This record gives sequence, C-alpha cells and structure tokens, in this order.
Amino acid sequence: MDFGLVLQTDPPASEVVGLMRRAERNGFHYGWTFDSSVLWQEPFVIYSRILEHTTRLTVGPMVTNPGTRTWEVTASTFATLNDMYGNRTVCGIGRGDSAMRVAGRKPNTLARLAEAIDVIRDLAEGREADIGGQRLRLPWVRDGKLPVWMAAYGPKALALAGQKADGFILQLADPYLTQWMVKAVRDAAADAGRDPADVKICVAAPAYVGDDLAHAREQCRWFGGMVGNHVADLVTRYGEHSSMVPEALTAYIKARKGYDYSHHGRAGNPDTAFVPDEIVDRFCLLGPVEAHLERLGELRELGVDQFAVYAMHDAREDVIDAYGASVIPALS
Repeated sequence: MDFGLVLQTDPPASEVVGLMRRAERNGFHYGWTFDSSVLWQEPFVIYSRILEHTTRLTVGPMVTNPGTRTWEVTASTFATLNDMYGNRTVCGIGRGDSAMRVAGRKPNTLARLAEAIDVIRDLAEGREADIGGQRLRLPWVRDGKLPVWMAAYGPKALALAGQKADGFILQLADPYLTQWMVKAVRDAAADAGRDPADVKICVAAPAYVGDDLAHAREQCRWFGGMVGNHVADLVTRYGEHSSMVPEALTAYIKARKGYDYSHHGRAGNPDTAFVPDEIVDRFCLLGPVEAHLERLGELRELGVDQFAVYAMHDAREDVIDAYGASVIPALS
C-alpha cells in the first residue's frame, strides 16, 4: 500500500513545502493538495517548489476540475512540471465543489469531465487532442506521462471513473462504502473492456493518531461536512431512499442546514455540528496506531492501493511522523 499526504495550500507556502519534505522522509510517496483558487494559494506554483526539494514524491491536486482552468493550460502546466522534474505528477480531477461554487458557478457536468480527462491526458503526454473542434498538440512534450485519477461518489460518476480514469479517489475510509464503490468502479472498467486492476484505488481521509478520541473527533468532524456537500448533490439527483446510493452514505445529512465555504476543510468548522460521532469514526482513522493498522488492513484487503492522509488538524507533524514510524513500514 502506498501513502499520500493531503494539504491545503494556506500561506506560507514554505510550510506546505516543509510538510511535504517531512512526508517524503517518512516514506510517503504522494503529495496532494486542494485546488480552489479563491480559498487558497495557487497549488501549481507550490508543486514546483515541492518537486525541487524532494526526490521521489509524486504531486498533484485532490482535486482540480475542468471549469476553472482551460484544459490546454492544465495539460501544459503538468507537462512542464514533468519535463522539469521527471514525470512526477498526477492529475486528480472531479466535477468541482469549492472551486466552482465559491466562484458562483455550478459543478461541471460528467460529460464535460469525461471529455476533459481524455484531452488533458493526451495533451500532457504529447498526443493531439480536440478542444471545441480545434486540434491541438504540445509539440515540445517528450516522453510525458500523466495519470489522471478521478474523484467520485455517485453511480454515474463511479462508472465514468471505471471507464476512463487511471485511478479512483474515494474521499472517505468506511470499509462498507469502500467495498461498494470499488466494486462499481471495477465493474464499469470491465464492462468498458479494461482490466479492472489497471484502475488504481486511493482512499483519502483524515487520520489522527492518539488516545483522546473526543479531541480527535472534534479535529476531524469537518470531513463529514465536506463529504456531506457531495452527498447532498446525490440526494437531490437520486432521491433520499434511492437504491442507487447506499443509505449508509446518505442518512446522516438529514440535519444538514447549509455550508459556508470560508470554513471548508478546516477543524472547528461551525457548519458540521450535524455530523455525528459515528460518521466521524467511520469516515476517518482515529485512535492509537493499532486502530489505524486494523482499518488500513481492511482497506488493503478491499483492493485499496493508496491511503492519503488529510492533515487538516492540530497534529500534522505528529501524524506524519507516527505514520512514518509505525504505519507505513507495516503496510508498504
């Protein structure tokens, strides 16, 4: 099992770079960041510094979207980083939540996302692609490689991930839901004539190591609120009791009243009081090292290739070091 670290690009950028260097020293292989241009600093600028100051870390957004940047600019940015530092980027992509909604726009359609996945990958790897009827190619790309991993929850998005993506990003660590969603992705890959094993599986969730569960829950409760944004979209689309979406995912948002993106992804988010302890415990990894090893062992048995640690809490260095000392050696 591989391990990644997920951060927001809050200033100072030097702190983000320092935490990524710390992660690499502790055996992490991936460095991910949020990508929402209004809420945080520009991640692609920071990726250049991370890549310069690390030797093997693969970096990328968790996740970008096809609406806030033109596709040829996204592809060219990845291709430039790869040319400078040796194919060490990954494109995590989705419909767009905070980046689109903070700018007053709706998340992208799945049709637009499907087209963007192909175009961005083709351009970044040196192939010609069609954008709105215009054939384009980046003539300077040589031996470029850009895996595109897609974030998804709903049935149609899961199917798209299986059909087109190099990897699937699931932003929660509940084994029951992971099993259900991984099966949906792999079934879709098989139906599309792909080898399901070719689709990498990444589970991303907050991890907090320690014995004070009450404190850990309060530091990570924001995550249930963030996931709730996507779940609310699914309920709107499919209905509260749809057979297409597990009730284990949707039931907890009944008390949800709204969401302020100024607190997005942050400990102490006041809009996440509706998230019960049970959801925090199911969606996140909390407790002593042994509890983390047990849950990660379950996820590995379900086919998860990477666990990415959301470290938006008051113990970022501690969780990086604890994983490096006790978790990564046991599971990598």
